[in-house]
Amino acid sequence: MADTTVVFDDGQAYEHFMGRWSRALGALFLDWLAPPKGARWLEIGCGTGAFTQVLLDTSEPASVAAIDPAAAQIEYARTRLQDTRVDLRVADAQHIPFPDGVFDLVASGLVINFIPDCARALAEMRRVCRPHGCVAGYVWDFAGERSSGWPLRLGFRKIGFEPPPIPGLEDTGRGALHHLLARAGLHDIDTSAIEVTLRFASFDEYWRSQTPAFTPQGMIVAKLTDADRLRLRQAVRDALPTDPDGGISYAARANAVKAVIPRD
Repeated sequence: MADTTVVFDDGQAYEHFMGRWSRALGALFLDWLAPPKGARWLEIGCGTGAFTQVLLDTSEPASVAAIDPAAAQIEYARTRLQDTRVDLRVADAQHIPFPDGVFDLVASGLVINFIPDCARALAEMRRVCRPHGCVAGYVWDFAGERSSGWPLRLGFRKIGFEPPPIPGLEDTGRGALHHLLARAGLHDIDTSAIEVTLRFASFDEYWRSQTPAFTPQGMIVAKLTDADRLRLRQAVRDALPTDPDGGISYAARANAVKAVIPRD
């Protein structure tokens, strides 16, 4: 198939694609994490700021530094997050632009498996987090085929197409996440599965939100023949339960992990 490299250069499109999932998962993740009030946070891969806003609304942080490598995402987030506690920066998780030990918690949502050098990024997260602080995050359960995109991936296979590969798929199971943080030298590691159900007003609303042009699956859909696209739509529609009013509701699952920075 053609190149399906993801470039997150449209903040508004990404918000429509993943924003509501990020908010729903973020709230459940923070319930599980149970962070202390007044903490100094670093968010890795903040995107459009969906999780950042949930954090501000629910956890009473003293401050939130939020980084993302995509300038367009940071620009979009700045239009939405006007809170003086937030410091938004274009930066890479593999080269975090902060001194050692300045944060109480370092967190990421739907990011870890997409980082090219995850080991280096975790070493950086450990570096900037204070001793006995917390590093935590959650990723879609791609290994278990339970991400928000599972209906579309199932549909591709039903019509004889292989869905696009998932970067870092092998790092998205609970055991794999535990292993990643253990290799980074973190202690008291815990994992959990987080399941969330979202509703779309119609199949067309679902379809538009899940096939934007910047995503690998959207790129493939755009290149299908009209006949194959209709076959794919029908296969996906058949996989999704339909409410009496025509709405679509379905569940997806993320895996979460948290660990403690050891005292040197």
